[in-house]
Amino acid sequence: MTLIELSEDRMVYFVRGSRRKSNFFWAFIVFFGSLGLLLVGIFSYLGMDFLFLSEEIIYFPFIPQGATMSFYGIAGICISSYLWCIILWDVGGGYDIFDKNEKEVRFIRWGFPGKNRHIILRVPMKEIKSIRLKIAKKEKDIFTGNVSYYIIACMDTVEQGLIPLTRLEDNLYVQQTVDKAAEISRFLGVPLLNS
Repeated sequence: MTLIELSEDRMVYFVRGSRRKSNFFWAFIVFFGSLGLLLVGIFSYLGMDFLFLSEEIIYFPFIPQGATMSFYGIAGICISSYLWCIILWDVGGGYDIFDKNEKEVRFIRWGFPGKNRHIILRVPMKEIKSIRLKIAKKEKDIFTGNVSYYIIACMDTVEQGLIPLTRLEDNLYVQQTVDKAAEISRFLGVPLLNS
C-alpha cells in the first residue's frame, strides 16, 4: 500500500491488485510452456520433427503422447489467458480513502468486468472504535523448523467488525505495518491497540 495523498482532511492509499511481478512472471512461464507443449502436439500430428532436434518422429506417435501434449498445451494457454486478464483488469486493486469532510472511510476495489466492477465499502467514522494490530503465528518451516510471525493492521468497527488495512501479499515489514497503523489512528483520532 502506497500513500498517494495526505492532507489535514483526507488521506488516500493506493492498493496494488494483480499487477505484481510474480503474476507477470507466472503468466509468461505458463504461456511459453503451454505454447511449447501445443507445438509439440501439432508437430506430432503432422509427423514432423519439432525444431529439428530428433531424426525421426516415429518414436513419438500422436496417439497418445501428441494428443496429451496438445491437451495440456490448450489447458495451459487457457490458464495463461486468465492470468493475463486479471493482470489487465488489475483485479483486487483500488484505493483506501479516509475523508474527514465526508466523515467516512471508503474502500474501493476493482473486480472482474461487469455490472459490479467497482466494489465500494463505506464506513462512517463514528462507527470506528480503534485500529488493531493482529499478530499471528505462521506454521513451522518444514526444512528449518523456524516459527515466523506476521502482523496485520485492522480497523475495528461497530457494525462490520474487523476490516483489514494491510494484507500478507503486501510483504510489509513489522515496522512498516506498525507505522501505517499509527498514522491511520492519528489521522482518525482513535486508539491503536495490540491484540
